[in-house]
Amino acid sequence: MRIVLALGGNALLARGEALTAENQRSNIKKAAQSISKIAKKHEVIIVHGNGPQVGLLMEQNAIYHSHSPETTPYPMDVLGSQTCGMVGYMLQQELRNIDRSLNVATLLTQTVVSKDDPAFSDPTKFVGPVYSQQQAAELSENSDKQFKADGEYYRRVVPSPQPKDIIELEQIQTLLGAGNLVIACGGGGVPVALEGEQLSGVECVIDKDLTAELLAEKVDADLFIILTDGSIYRNFGKADQTEMKVATPAGLAEFDFPAGSMGPKVEAVCKFVETGRGHSAIGSLFDLDKIINNEAGTLIKPGTGIIYY
Repeated sequence: MRIVLALGGNALLARGEALTAENQRSNIKKAAQSISKIAKKHEVIIVHGNGPQVGLLMEQNAIYHSHSPETTPYPMDVLGSQTCGMVGYMLQQELRNIDRSLNVATLLTQTVVSKDDPAFSDPTKFVGPVYSQQQAAELSENSDKQFKADGEYYRRVVPSPQPKDIIELEQIQTLLGAGNLVIACGGGGVPVALEGEQLSGVECVIDKDLTAELLAEKVDADLFIILTDGSIYRNFGKADQTEMKVATPAGLAEFDFPAGSMGPKVEAVCKFVETGRGHSAIGSLFDLDKIINNEAGTLIKPGTGIIYY
């Protein structure tokens, strides 16, 4: 079975956790343990997030610029490419450390977006560390940065346009055909615009779940899984929250999910199911083997209605 895994940036650096290389390495080791359990039986492509990581690089750039004004901050597409190398390197290494028989390849991938996308006028993609409401207000007063609520915290938001195409699709297919576990489209891919035959970077961050869905279509995946904090819930965070076991695009359409978190995930899994290629799922990274057997997480398939645990 060919599986595309969308691995959340927050699964690699937990909410509120210090953004250190040591913490990221520790979490990536846990991710590699889960992924290695299925990698011998299935073809696997990993698309990892980069929200916390690219946000950290943005903050570091800003601090360096404040001390050296002539050193202008690097654009977001360049920072995004840096996170692809950083996270891909750690994942690739830890997967091999667990199972030396695994062939793992990380591919720097460019994703085409449109500069006319309405997302540029309404930033929604969370990046960087979490702040209190007061901290976010103080930061926004002294800069052009925008912040929005992410649960009980506040985080910076940047534009997140729709992915249109994947430049290195042929290379991904070649690596898969050669028996590799492929890490590609990291952070949703490095955002680029295509003008004629020329590519140029774009100042934004693409939602990795939407790019992962596009990739799942392009490679004819059998199963598309988004690994995050857990399943889809009705009335999440409320006293009567209920975990969904099996859902359908029609059933999920009756709910309003937050644009900055679960909204794009639900949009992505529903879109893949509606192509008729296969099923989707959303669940915890540490339940990956169970998710494949519908013993954990939320399975999304064609039909109507919702089944709860």
